[in-house]
Amino acid sequence: MRSRARKMAHILERTGLSMVGATCGLLVAVHVGSSVSALTSQGFILVMMILGAAGFYLGIDTPPLPFHEADSGLPGGAGEKVDVAEFLSAVGTFLSAAAAIASMSVIAFGDYGGMPATVLVMLCWCVGITMQTIAGAIARMRL
Repeated sequence: MRSRARKMAHILERTGLSMVGATCGLLVAVHVGSSVSALTSQGFILVMMILGAAGFYLGIDTPPLPFHEADSGLPGGAGEKVDVAEFLSAVGTFLSAAAAIASMSVIAFGDYGGMPATVLVMLCWCVGITMQTIAGAIARMRL
């Protein structure tokens, strides 16, 4: 059984990850909303923040499959298969963080890349958050 201090540390860590995800969602929502007038509502911003919080909470720090040497003959060896949850989490985190950084750059420097860049940021955000959420679900189903 885990101690109360470890449980509290885990809760704080997960809460912090959710806050980071919500912040990233806010940045992307502000950038996209400033470019697409139909997406300037408070509802859109709130949805983006909730999706970011959920994606970062579920998808970051997923428990990986146990590691086995490729030549050990055990299933799940390093040479046999990719841990789908770990891969989705890594790529999803990268895409959503890249979208947030691109959005922050537009907000901070005013360097608007045009509608194609905005669509790309939104696409990266949506795909990244979806990948993180799926990764978290996969990792928690196998526990």
